[in-house]
Amino acid sequence: MAWWLIVPRRVQVDAALRQVSDFECNAGYIERMKRMSLKQTLQQGRVLLCCSTVLLATACSEAPPTSWSGYAEGDYIYIAAPLSGRLETLAVREGQNVARNAPLFALDADAERAASDEAVARLASARAQAANLDKGRRSDEIAVTQAQLTQAQASAAFAQSELTRAQQLVAQGFVSKSRIDDATTAVKQAQARVAELEAALKVANLPARIDERTATQASARAASEVLRQSQWRQAQKQQTAPLDALVSEVFSRVGEFVSAGQPVLALLPPANVKARFFVPEAELPKVREGQAVLLSCDGCAGPIAAHITRVATQVEFTPPVIYSNAQRAKLVYLVEARPDTAASGLHPGQPLDVRLTPAGIKP
Repeated sequence: MAWWLIVPRRVQVDAALRQVSDFECNAGYIERMKRMSLKQTLQQGRVLLCCSTVLLATACSEAPPTSWSGYAEGDYIYIAAPLSGRLETLAVREGQNVARNAPLFALDADAERAASDEAVARLASARAQAANLDKGRRSDEIAVTQAQLTQAQASAAFAQSELTRAQQLVAQGFVSKSRIDDATTAVKQAQARVAELEAALKVANLPARIDERTATQASARAASEVLRQSQWRQAQKQQTAPLDALVSEVFSRVGEFVSAGQPVLALLPPANVKARFFVPEAELPKVREGQAVLLSCDGCAGPIAAHITRVATQVEFTPPVIYSNAQRAKLVYLVEARPDTAASGLHPGQPLDVRLTPAGIKP
């Protein structure tokens, strides 16, 4: 229900009279405001005319060189051990520059050291067995056999002389022929014993059978490979820098348990810093792989020469990391460029402006 339907008639009349009075009082003020508004409009018109003249002159001048917005990015190397263990030592800190082969960290390797010692002992045992089978019997054992052979030869000579004497006695009729048979048997036994000991002496100087020696040599090689594996596992508990780099981030602290393959730290080699920028679809024909570009950034001493190393094959929308209003919601192609020198001074995440190298100027 409207307010004037419930307010008394007298109050409605008073309110109407006050509104008329206020309107009459403000009529003069409104007239003055109209005159001031006309004056301001003329001034604004002159300003707009000057601005239009400047813009027209700028539009007729030479167009600025093509440039694109981007940022620096790094290809990090994540250092991890292929084995798990407790982080025992950490030899570097974040922000430190390390040289190639410099120690980075070490995990506890007690189990690996014990395994290596066991493998060393097993290898020594296998090699000793192989060497033992390559030789004959011990010299003392051979000497015993040689002495037995000499004794058998003497016994055979004595049996032969006994046979000769028995034959003479039989011819003279002093003994029976059975004595010759006994002497002949004794000679044959003595000669057999001599042949036996000669064969035993020959065998004593021979190595083991070829199959046995092959088996022991294979066991020695297997023990050697087990030792090599143990040494590799022990060495993997200590990681070194694969090349000169900056320690970008450390993910674990001393005393923490690190799983196999879990990165302990990240390295950023100077050569792994690159520029990523986005080229609108209409300007894509201007860029190609291997083309020279110049990188500019706040705080840089001067333009940094680089070459395009990659041009994306798929179109995408401008990512939100590019804050340029002119490039929002446009279809663009990702382009990557690497500086010509490793010591470019760029830092990952640093905003960049990228433009093509002018013709005739070496980057």
